[in-house]
Amino acid sequence: MAGIGPAPFAGMVLADLGATVIRIDPPKRPGIGADLMGRGKRAIAIDAKKPGATEVIMQIIDRSSILIEGFRPGVMERLGLGPAEVMAHNPRIIYGRMTGWGQDGPKAAHSGHDINYISMAGVLGSVGDESHGPAIPLNLVGDFGGGGMLLVAGVLAALIESHRTGQGQVVDAAMVDGSLLLMTMIYSMFQEGQWSNPAGRNLLDGGAPFYRTYRTADDRWMAVGALEPQFFDELVARLGLGDRFNAENQYDHRLWPEMQVAFETKFLGRNRATWEQTFADSDACVTPVLTMAESLAHPFHEARSSFQTVGSMTQPAPAPRFGLHPNEHQPAATQLRYDTRGILDEIGLNSDDVEALVAQGLVIE
Repeated sequence: MAGIGPAPFAGMVLADLGATVIRIDPPKRPGIGADLMGRGKRAIAIDAKKPGATEVIMQIIDRSSILIEGFRPGVMERLGLGPAEVMAHNPRIIYGRMTGWGQDGPKAAHSGHDINYISMAGVLGSVGDESHGPAIPLNLVGDFGGGGMLLVAGVLAALIESHRTGQGQVVDAAMVDGSLLLMTMIYSMFQEGQWSNPAGRNLLDGGAPFYRTYRTADDRWMAVGALEPQFFDELVARLGLGDRFNAENQYDHRLWPEMQVAFETKFLGRNRATWEQTFADSDACVTPVLTMAESLAHPFHEARSSFQTVGSMTQPAPAPRFGLHPNEHQPAATQLRYDTRGILDEIGLNSDDVEALVAQGLVIE
């Protein structure tokens, strides 16, 4: 069922993995010009509020293995397409439900966005620093990591079970739950006393001088992630600071302020391209901070075929890659393809039936 954010992303991932994906749109079709998440999908626009629409949608669902919807709790039930109705028709269906707050609980009926879900999960309060406040990590954690990706994992796990038992089930993927799950390691560190400082002062949030970003002479940035002692020694050697800092004093917090100033001074002394070359063949875990435009053309991604171009649009390639089918790692069409008559033909409707649905305004061509 058409939506925004994590549910369409989940559909894109499933299409990338080889699934046949049909998107059911409302009468006013979402903008699709540069919607890369529409790749690999076919679509049909149906006015779900028209009499008879539920029956047409149910016929599509009857021939499906997985249904994904991202509405507030109760919306699908009001359309006559809730789990009880759908599973009465198709007992094997995996009914994937994508919400922010879950199907129940004190906020289930309320609105929200990625920023709200990650704020309640402790993610937002753990990113940033005291002087600037929480830093918003785009909408990657709630919408796509904690939401879309875990929805994909859930529906595929349920699909495997349905092959064994013949029984479908509901998968309740809530973005607040998924955001919490992504924080498992950090919550573990917190309860062990390894993550007790304010945001921006801990090991993985920019507090450690060897795990943060540094400005270069040309006002660009380098990312440093030299956590392990051997990588740290390589870092300070290439910076020319090995006579002061080493693996023995790397985790001496008393030295961190001095270490940070020394690193800042060094990185400010050269431009980013020079530093990239300095660390290109090292294990110091130092990389340039690329803009999206730079990432599109970077030699690393060219070597990996990380992006693929279809028509005028360049898109991230499907991931992960499969060893048994390496040649199938090909770009999917960027333009969502409406295939109204093809989809209706697949569910057994003849041309007269289709013309009648179009005349009623139930199906929009």
